[in-house]
Amino acid sequence: MQLMGNDERFGGVIGRTVAESVPWWRPAPRPGPGAPNVVFIVLDDTGFSHLGCYGSTIETPNIDRLASGGLRYTNFHTTALCSPTRACLLTGRNHHAVGMRGLSNWSSGFPNCTGRIASSAATLAEVLRDGGYSTLAVGKWHLAPMEETSAAGPFGEWPLGRGFDRYYGFLQGETSQFYPELYCDNRPVDAPATPEEGYHLSEDLVSQATAMLRDQRSLAPDHPFFLYLCFGATHAPHQAPPAYLEKYRGRFDAGWDEIRAQWFARQIRMGVVPPGTDLAPRNPGVRPWVELSVDEQRLALRLQEAFAAFLDHTDAQIGRVVAALEELGVLDDTMIVLLSDNGASQEGGPIGVLDTMRYFNGVPEDLEESVSRLDDIGGPRSNANYPWGWAQAGNTPLKRYKQNTHGGGVRDPLIVHWPAGIADPGGIRRQFCHVTDVAPTVLELAGLATPDVYRGVAQQPVSGTSLAYTLTAEGAAAPTRKDVQHFEMFGHRGIWHDGWKAVAYHEKGTDFDDDTWELYHLDEDFSECHDLAAERPDKLRELVERWWAEAGRHGGLPLDDRSGELFGAAGRRHLAEIGRRFVFYPPVAHVNADAAPPLGARSFLLDAEITRSGPDEEGVLVAYGASTSGFCLYVKDGRVVFDYNLYTHHHQAVSAGDVPVGEATVGVRFSRVGRNGAEAVVVVDGVEGEAVAIPGVLRMISALGMDVGRDPGSPACDDYVAPFPFTGTIRRLVFEIPERSRTAEAEAEAADARAQLSRQ
Repeated sequence: MQLMGNDERFGGVIGRTVAESVPWWRPAPRPGPGAPNVVFIVLDDTGFSHLGCYGSTIETPNIDRLASGGLRYTNFHTTALCSPTRACLLTGRNHHAVGMRGLSNWSSGFPNCTGRIASSAATLAEVLRDGGYSTLAVGKWHLAPMEETSAAGPFGEWPLGRGFDRYYGFLQGETSQFYPELYCDNRPVDAPATPEEGYHLSEDLVSQATAMLRDQRSLAPDHPFFLYLCFGATHAPHQAPPAYLEKYRGRFDAGWDEIRAQWFARQIRMGVVPPGTDLAPRNPGVRPWVELSVDEQRLALRLQEAFAAFLDHTDAQIGRVVAALEELGVLDDTMIVLLSDNGASQEGGPIGVLDTMRYFNGVPEDLEESVSRLDDIGGPRSNANYPWGWAQAGNTPLKRYKQNTHGGGVRDPLIVHWPAGIADPGGIRRQFCHVTDVAPTVLELAGLATPDVYRGVAQQPVSGTSLAYTLTAEGAAAPTRKDVQHFEMFGHRGIWHDGWKAVAYHEKGTDFDDDTWELYHLDEDFSECHDLAAERPDKLRELVERWWAEAGRHGGLPLDDRSGELFGAAGRRHLAEIGRRFVFYPPVAHVNADAAPPLGARSFLLDAEITRSGPDEEGVLVAYGASTSGFCLYVKDGRVVFDYNLYTHHHQAVSAGDVPVGEATVGVRFSRVGRNGAEAVVVVDGVEGEAVAIPGVLRMISALGMDVGRDPGSPACDDYVAPFPFTGTIRRLVFEIPERSRTAEAEAEAADARAQLSRQ
């Protein structure tokens, strides 16, 4: 028997001639009989109570229809953060075990925090594709080391490198809904339209997803499909079309205390929350609504209205997906799994923000300024997130938020809709379950098994437990098959076993041994309101010991409460491995923020070698960021301008004279001054313009990245109409970052870092 080109043994006979030989073709892979099509719909930062079918008064009729025709799970848990939950969802393993302790932007130097899914954990897409499925990914990825997401790759951790046949979406943790940072398969692409033309990312994602489905059903109808559809919603920025924003004006005027009470009452009536549950008290830092000033209330209401509009608009797009499945005749045979990746976000702070970059830079917003911009909220010129009070309302009736291991961070909506496979549509399932349980459920229903070895790498055991037993009518009363589940995020810890939960909130920078562990009988205390630690020290001790054992077994150690400081790790590696000089040879594709030169809070020199054939040639030389924060260097009306956009406050340095026609070298010298200031000087062929003082610096410049020769997205400067491409020629563009020394700049950088970290 001979080997084929792919090292597979040939199953026929090879003789001297074709007449003496027997041909053989490798059998096409096929899943088991009755294997469903699979659609994952992943929402972002959507809390336990945000969906109408989980208690809220936000209109989500299409999601509600999926719930009424499927199953709602009320004891479903995630990891409290996006990248880790997605790693669990796609592998069936715990997130530390596969290298995703936190965001894929981070790499701590330890195996549990590498920013990538380990090769020892084949993804669901990889297993399904090898089993005969077509695999399609649309929307947020956030599972690749972000410094590897430039047009140069490497592409091994992009969707196509981890089992998907097609991809369209964004690779970062967030993006603008009006000016998104988009990729198609393995290349960056521009958005197909502008906000003025009616563009919104959620609509675009669904259009791309349904187009992929139509291609798949037309050209490979003998294969089932797996569609992984991950919206940017409802992660900040909360942005929606104007009609949806207007729809929610005045809907929440009663304030977060009253709205939370209303949603809690609806949950009890629906059976989503058991009778006898207590509504958790306000989280620390959440003030009673009546104690807010008029302006604080006005701001908070606009921010909540934008969130509701965003969710409602997303629901309409989900309706389009369901309609497409119905039109293609596959809805009954498709298992739709809809979930949120963590609880509602606390990243808007106590009063909310118009620009989340302020939060991540540790810079508080000025209330008067925010109120003056109320009409920007929800539109292209805002990057808004709501305040803690509305986030807790979204987690009703639970404590705390995203990032925390209390219920508000880890207890989330899960809906399963599969007409051909669910016996009691509209049912509620109360078994404790975890996001690691979803992948083994799909594989069981598809008749496929996780391989012991994948691409030559021995595979980790799957830690999830299939939920297929819950889909039957008898499943409503079946006890959970889950034995134990541990949690850890930013040093916050938790463990569930046999109906009990121990949980510890961790203050960043403090000794882990000083954390106070709480104990809840979760089967009888849905909202974690009755701490039994003092009454049952034996049970608490047992669970804490189990936590250490489970953490050791699943890669949860070492404990590490770092978060924001790890955002700079890629930049530090850039400087150590690549050097402090970055040269671009235009035309250059869009550069992701984590793959761009690490300029945040640093002095830098920028020189552009350009050629102009006439005095009218002008445009953007480089733009980094968006309309809410960033910088740009451009030529306009003969002069070179450097615009530093500090949260919509523009500080401009201008050249001393006109740029000469022909060859010229133009640039800027950006220097840190004092603790938190800077100075910018524009240079043309060595001649400096007037220095301009800048009262602050951006440590994290923007979630959006950098473009050379144009500004195609949300414009970093309001002095031109985007994309304002440079009509001359850019021969070369050079960034240089001076060596840091033990100077005021180094001390200022460290102080900025400490201030930013205190916000995490």
